[in-house]
Amino acid sequence: MVDIFKVLADENRLRILNLLRKDELCVCEIEAILDTTQSNVSRHLTRLRNDKLVSFEKRAQWIYYSLHPEFIKDHRLLFDYLVHEMEQNEAYQADEKRLAAYRASSLTCETVTQINLSEALRK
Repeated sequence: MVDIFKVLADENRLRILNLLRKDELCVCEIEAILDTTQSNVSRHLTRLRNDKLVSFEKRAQWIYYSLHPEFIKDHRLLFDYLVHEMEQNEAYQADEKRLAAYRASSLTCETVTQINLSEALRK
């Protein structure tokens, strides 16, 4: 239990979990949506993966992350609480809007790292 609360005690990891509860994403997509660095995202995903909050699947050169189904199953009350709080938080809502705009765009893993996502989503 202590390990779960330690991993959840970071705003960046919570923001990543918030996105992954909506959709599976690769590192470059999370990086672009959260407007942070690849090394930062990878570091947080490694921690989430090591504590079994997220799972991953490699496809071609990309690794796609999603919420680990066992985490949700084994910690249902905690997960429901997190979802409730995330849905009330403006910062998490803004991240979700950027995710929705990204999904509505023609951007892909191949192209998202080549552009400034904030500029592309404003167009």
